[in-house]
Order: sequence, then C-alpha cells, then structure tokens
Amino acid sequence: MPRKPGYLNTESVSNNRWLISYTDIVTVLLILFVAVAAQSLQDHAVHAASAVPQFHDFAPVLQQTQQRLQEQGLDLRREARGLVISLPQAVLFASGDDRISPLAFPMVSQIAAVLRGIKNKVILVGHADAIPIHNQRFKNNWELSSARSLSLLALLATEYRIDESRLSIQSYGSYSPKNSNDTENGRAGNRRVEILILNESAHEPNPR
Repeated sequence: MPRKPGYLNTESVSNNRWLISYTDIVTVLLILFVAVAAQSLQDHAVHAASAVPQFHDFAPVLQQTQQRLQEQGLDLRREARGLVISLPQAVLFASGDDRISPLAFPMVSQIAAVLRGIKNKVILVGHADAIPIHNQRFKNNWELSSARSLSLLALLATEYRIDESRLSIQSYGSYSPKNSNDTENGRAGNRRVEILILNESAHEPNPR
C-alpha cells in the first residue's frame, strides 16, 4: 500500500533536513563574503583619500604667492606641505660646484621679493643625480647637495634680507629623484635645489 504524502511523513522530513542546513550555511558564507568585500573597499577608499593631498585648507596667502610665482614662469608645483619651486642645477651652479652663478641672481631676486612679502618658513632642499661625485671639495652627492642648499640660504639671507629664522636646509643626495637617472636629461632634472614654502595654515591656532 503506497504511503500518503503529508507533514507526518518523517522520512521526507529527514531526507530534506540536510537541504535546509546547507542553505543556511551558504547564506551565512555569502553574507560573510559580502561584508569582507565591503570592508576591503572601504579601507581602500580611506587609504586612497589619505594618499591624495588635500588642498582645501591651503592658506590664502600661499594661494596668492603661487599666482605671483607662476607669473614668473617658474617650475612650480603644489603639495599638501606647501609650494615647491624647483631650480635646476644648470641655472644655479656649475657642474660639481656649490657657488651660485651671478647669472642666476635676477631669478633669485624675483623669488626673494615674493618671499619677503610673506611670513611662511622656507626649506631649501638639495638634490643630486645618481652619478657618484668625488672632487677636492666634496666626497659625495650628500655633501654637494647640502652645500648647494646652504649657499642658496646664505644668498637669500645676506643679499636679499630674508630673515634667517625662517630658513632651513635639507639634503636628499640622489635619493629623491623626480626623473629617471637612466638618461642625461633625467639626471639633469634630478640635479636641483627646491625652495619649499611651507603651508602653515594647518598649524595656525584657531581664533577665539
């Protein structure tokens, strides 16, 4: 006599029970995968946002400074830390030397005139290419790039009356290139002194 289907059919319930459990596991795993993927996307978005310089708080005085410097046709870029003026070695110095060429004085004078109109601190950053140097004055690129930064600081302070308390120097040697060192043009671009005008708006106390 055939069995009648129905809710009291314990064999049918027993056979289908594993389907219910399997479906629950798949659902839980799917939710877990979706949550992990969403968290990964959120972390990536936060990292990407933090990696992009935020210029919305760029000091108004520095925005005006940027405009004045751009009018002089300088190699200028804007970063979160401030304005960076890149001066090629060929414009300022002879090869392997830290003495500023008199031909560069008019350009330095124009930059100094802009610097005197603001109060921001200024960092002079020396860079070199990857070709080792060793001459009677300098043992390596670290010494050369440091000396060039110091020469520019001395010129700005003594000849153009920039307050020394606003000036400091840094040297990266050959370890912060902006171009490839595989070509002569790339190496020429890496031999430079950068004038960094700090964006100090983020450090200014809020008025009360």
